[in-house]
Amino acid sequence: MAYTCPMHPEVQQDKPGDCPKCGMALEQVLSAPAEQSWTCPMHPGVQQDKSGDCPECGMALEPATPMAVQEWTCPMHPEVQQDKPGDCPECGMALEPRRVEPGEEENPELRSMTRRFWFSAVLSVPLLVVAMGHLVGDPLGGLLSARGLVWLQFLLATPICTWAAWPFYVRAVRSVRHGNLNMFTLIGLGVSVAYLFSVVATVAPGIFPAGFRDENDAVGVYYEVAAIITTLVLLGQVMELRARSRTGAAIKALLGLAPKTARRIRDGEEEDVPLEAVQRGDLLRVRPGEKVPVDGVVVEGHTSIDESMVTGESIPVEKAEGDSVIGATINGTGTLMVRAEKVGAESLLSQIVHMVAEAQRSRAPIQRLADRVAAYFVPAVVAVAALTFIVWSIWGPAPAMAFAIVNAVAVLIIACPCALGLATPMSIMVAAGKGASSGVLFKDAEAIEVMRDVDTLVVDKTGTLTEGKPKLVSVTAHGMSEEEVVRIAASLEAGSEHPLAAAIVAGAKARDIEPGKTSDFESVTGKGVRGTVGERNAALGNLRLMEDLGVDVGAAEPEALRREGQTVMFLTVDGRLAGLLGVADPIKETSKEAIDRLHEQGIRVVMLTGDNTTTAHAVAEKLGIDEVVADVLPQDKARIVKEYQEAGRVVAMAGDGVNDAPALAQAQVGIAMGTGTDVAMESAGITLVKGDLRGIVRSRRLSQATMRNIKQNLFFAFVYNATGVPIAAGVLYPFFGLLLSPIIAAAAMSFSSVSVIANALRLRGVRL
Repeated sequence: MAYTCPMHPEVQQDKPGDCPKCGMALEQVLSAPAEQSWTCPMHPGVQQDKSGDCPECGMALEPATPMAVQEWTCPMHPEVQQDKPGDCPECGMALEPRRVEPGEEENPELRSMTRRFWFSAVLSVPLLVVAMGHLVGDPLGGLLSARGLVWLQFLLATPICTWAAWPFYVRAVRSVRHGNLNMFTLIGLGVSVAYLFSVVATVAPGIFPAGFRDENDAVGVYYEVAAIITTLVLLGQVMELRARSRTGAAIKALLGLAPKTARRIRDGEEEDVPLEAVQRGDLLRVRPGEKVPVDGVVVEGHTSIDESMVTGESIPVEKAEGDSVIGATINGTGTLMVRAEKVGAESLLSQIVHMVAEAQRSRAPIQRLADRVAAYFVPAVVAVAALTFIVWSIWGPAPAMAFAIVNAVAVLIIACPCALGLATPMSIMVAAGKGASSGVLFKDAEAIEVMRDVDTLVVDKTGTLTEGKPKLVSVTAHGMSEEEVVRIAASLEAGSEHPLAAAIVAGAKARDIEPGKTSDFESVTGKGVRGTVGERNAALGNLRLMEDLGVDVGAAEPEALRREGQTVMFLTVDGRLAGLLGVADPIKETSKEAIDRLHEQGIRVVMLTGDNTTTAHAVAEKLGIDEVVADVLPQDKARIVKEYQEAGRVVAMAGDGVNDAPALAQAQVGIAMGTGTDVAMESAGITLVKGDLRGIVRSRRLSQATMRNIKQNLFFAFVYNATGVPIAAGVLYPFFGLLLSPIIAAAAMSFSSVSVIANALRLRGVRL
């Protein structure tokens, strides 16, 4: 567990306390959970620490985050596997540990359903031949009497309707006990009614009145109906489980990016160690073509690194001493020595996996519609089935009771609340994975849904539109040398973490100017700093600080620098203006392209910055930004975002700093730069791993495609049930003499869920 300061993210320790820089209480770093948990794809709120069935809908729970697990196996008998150490029961050898990656083992639920399906299929074929033999010329050649054929059907159907269908009965009973009626309620009821009716008709046919008998005075049995329904539902479950496993492919692919070992350097010796053994501060060697083991900083070497698997950016990034590197990215032709900074759950890859898993389990607002319908769906279907039975038993043709049972079972089987429930979460799961592979991390499903409606994008300037690495580009002295101006300014800013302060200190270093010592240091929020340098009282800041100090700075000179896009800071010494320092922050190469694409989508772009109006307009003019709000204090950013919202705008806010966090939280969609602070990312609904504004364009396209996909799924589910249930009830019989066989109903029900999942999987091919 790690703790960090919200104001100084570089301060990290393994226990709570106060920040040594600002005194604020350290906060716990959010990280991926160490323990495996299981959740339902339809009801993400259902979570437990072991596998099982969802108490809401009866579906098999899935791992919340696929994790590598440790298992023990015998080197002589690889088929011997268990989850703890011990001896091989075959040869007595000690079992050895083996790391099993996600997806390497088949889902136990899928394995169970597959086994039950094939068992049912093998018995269903001869059962169908026996039951329908009279339609194809009696293939048994009269070996058995009519009663003998019924008993043969009983023998073939019983294993299917008991052992193979057992999970459906268990889930149906559980759904009734918990009061959460679901798909398995209908399946269990339909199969058990058809099978138990047939058993009674086989054992004691004499108890049935005339309404149940056909023209040969025989009571019909429906073993083939119960068995084939079971087989088809099992087939649907197998297909669904396999399709659902593909929705988690993005997380499995992310987890598979991490290397298994690292080459650690200790006491001059190099050794390959498991990735889990790497600790913060370890020195690691990364050879050409190898993956970077963990997040760290280059201490020696120069190379280019392919970061596309994490950031979505295909162009390799040059790395040299002092640059940060990301775990799981691929080294080019150079050799690096890297100091480990973030390991395990703290690494960017682990955080990405955690965010994707959280987004996949969250619920989109549009899901509420499906939830409201599903709450009444199963009781309504049971009522329709009961009404179908009554109508056919009273007004149906002979044998009326037989028609009543068959059609009631068809109604129960064809209804599929599962398709309705899966319509939204399956699309969200695929979209979250698709976004992660493109460098766009959604915090939750609501961000995916709302992003398509955004019509106003509010962007911070520094670190969002610009590189966030300002440089000292001009120095103007008044009454002292330029060297002395830079020395005093660097002395004041030496202890500050602000990007502009870092630019001044770096500018002094580039000029071989050594900063002096500062006492009585004070930071004035949103204005600047002041203190005593040597024997002189000095202050460095913006125009508002100068106004507070009563210093006249003039207008022409600073205004000319601002028109060139420079941020101007004023230096006063002993109450008089001593100089001006111009700092420029280069605009990101991708910012102009991103803003042009946003304009094509009809989005209004607003720059919200604490910078001077002239400087802000100079940047805005280069980028084609629609509106500029400058000279904004950090505490006012959220208020301005709220004003746009009150004017009826749907606002997304993009920023990267601690001061942007309130505005990110206020906006309908907060967008954080992955290159920014952890506080900003925690406040945002979307994180752009690369810090590239083109990611906003990708996120909007993905949002639009996802919502189209969800609406398609919901439309299909609603239309399927709205048409399927009445047809199964027999509404077409009076007009066309058509009835829907329960077997066809079972096939249609299985197809409906699979088709919804297949449609959701199409999102993986969306071009962003």
